[in-house]
Amino acid sequence: MRAVLSRWVDPFVVTLLVVLVLGLVVPVGPGAQRVVDAVADVAVTVLFLVYGMRLSTREVWAGLRNWRLQGGILAATYVAFPVLGLVTAWAIEPLVGAPLAAGVLYLSLLPSTVQSSVAFTSVARGNVAGAICGATVSNVAGMVITPLLVLWLMGGPGGAAGGADGPTGGLGGLRTVLLQLLLPFVVGQLLQPWVGDWVRARRWLTLGVDRGTILVVVFGAVAAASSAGVWSSVSGWSIVALLVVSALVLAAMLALTWWGGAALRLSTEDRVALLMCGSKKSLATGLPMASVLFPVAVAGVVAVPVIVFHQLQLVVCAVLARRLALRD
Repeated sequence: MRAVLSRWVDPFVVTLLVVLVLGLVVPVGPGAQRVVDAVADVAVTVLFLVYGMRLSTREVWAGLRNWRLQGGILAATYVAFPVLGLVTAWAIEPLVGAPLAAGVLYLSLLPSTVQSSVAFTSVARGNVAGAICGATVSNVAGMVITPLLVLWLMGGPGGAAGGADGPTGGLGGLRTVLLQLLLPFVVGQLLQPWVGDWVRARRWLTLGVDRGTILVVVFGAVAAASSAGVWSSVSGWSIVALLVVSALVLAAMLALTWWGGAALRLSTEDRVALLMCGSKKSLATGLPMASVLFPVAVAGVVAVPVIVFHQLQLVVCAVLARRLALRD
């Protein structure tokens, strides 16, 4: 019985759920929230520094040249997901209302996550170099593609698409990607010839940084949403409906990316990277962009589907990563 439980119940997933509940119920003041956000920023920076030190430069270049994997991630993120978002938003609008349906469509137009996609790819023994390249390219491209898709498919909601100069949040997001993610990764790559063997021999180090970063980021995001009163702006029924819709959308994208990877004749490691990068959407990019692309009164409600989907994708992908890591 104990062996069965250890195979199906991941202590990390249990911890993740506990942290999520704590973020919902524990009051976090502005000062404490700033501390949590700062710790999360440091954790993400350390995560990509460690990845840079762990991966050989040959693996990184191989990840960039893997056009089937990189093309698959971009197609899943900016073609398949938006099409699914359009159909889903149209279908659920009578049930949840136009603002939340618009939020589901907006969710589908966002870039992939970076830190959680890469972390779960690592836990699942996938192609980490390919995931880093794919998720990073997705985010950099998303600074332009996402606002354009919002303007095209959502008609420039409220006339607030960031003004003549475009969405300023995009530039801030690009700066974050460059300074917080790419720079430490490059520094790690420069150190890799000297420390790479030592880091690769200690997988517990990467695993600990992976999981610790995810826990801190989840707590910070949920606590910030709770402090901002996001949950009070929608009914309990709407949250339940969004959870069901998010589960269906996530299941569809997980199936599409996993079996699509098989159709592309990707290796198992590459299919894991496509699964983890192509099925996720970025909360870190989505919330700042929403504040720029939508009026204040609309942005809060539009952000709710992004927050709900983000938490669900973390829990589900944590379970999947655990299962995939046990493969022979």
